[in-house]
Amino acid sequence: MKNILERYGVFPAKSQIVIAVTIFILALLVLPHAVVYALATFVSYKLIKNKILRYGVVGILCFTTLISVILLSSRATPSIQTAETVIPPQVEQNRPIELRADNISTPTKPLVIVNTQNTYQVVKVIDGDTLDVSIGGKTERIRLIGINTPETVDPRKEVECFGVEASNKSKTLLTGKQVSLESDGSQGDRDKYDRLLRYVFLEDGANFNLRMIREGYAYEYTYDLPYKYQLAFKEAQKQAMEAKAGLWGDICQTKTTATQPSPSPTPTPTVMKTDTTNSCTIKGNISSKKEKIYHVIGCGSYNQTVIDESKGERLFCSEQDAVDAGWRKAQNCT
Repeated sequence: MKNILERYGVFPAKSQIVIAVTIFILALLVLPHAVVYALATFVSYKLIKNKILRYGVVGILCFTTLISVILLSSRATPSIQTAETVIPPQVEQNRPIELRADNISTPTKPLVIVNTQNTYQVVKVIDGDTLDVSIGGKTERIRLIGINTPETVDPRKEVECFGVEASNKSKTLLTGKQVSLESDGSQGDRDKYDRLLRYVFLEDGANFNLRMIREGYAYEYTYDLPYKYQLAFKEAQKQAMEAKAGLWGDICQTKTTATQPSPSPTPTPTVMKTDTTNSCTIKGNISSKKEKIYHVIGCGSYNQTVIDESKGERLFCSEQDAVDAGWRKAQNCT
């Protein structure tokens, strides 16, 4: 009876069962490759003579092939990144660099710069607050935002106390170095002398403007409007004054004929000299925006203001004279 059933394909022979089991096991060992399943299905159809066993094995392999294709498709689908996705290292490296305030604590959030990846070669250091850099093959003069150093190169002025030291410090930190630059929309792109107005960052990411103030080589300088890092710069100057660092030391206090620093939020260091040989000491200055602004003794930028009569600037003997002539008082006056 068994032989008759095997002849008509109702009951599979042992050899056929062995072939079917072997093919199925080999297919499972290489999961989840759909191509292997398809090949196993074809081989099963050719080698297994028993119809019932053949179609049973082929059906199982077809079903397994379908499942494999579905699994592969789901693995190939890219996952959607959420807000908590970890930033890859190469992206993390391109994040803005924090402004190093050199241990100066301020109530503001960490100060950052937009881009420090572009660096420029310093061509020449003019003095403590002015330098030349190469930008796109062209030499541009940079005037540092938010600081002013004692004068050393202006032919109309004497060399002021601590000016040489400030210039030498600037040359030590900048000569031959690569620096990053940051502009400030509140100050404009250039001043009236066509110098670029910028913050300078050293190769280690430190803010050079801030460092000069903190170490007493420069003082905070607000020109008409507040600027981005004004709070940090003023705090740095306050600490330098308390420590009597650099130009705030006794050596400069004894070499000046000016009065003590103003109690205004932007104190003026006593190293700057004021010409008081006559009563007309009010300085009528014309800003880069063509605004007529006058400065009296005690204004935060009085000592830094230089009158250029060829540009229409002039001295006034009283505030009323300045107002009548169309000038307004500087905002940083006490």
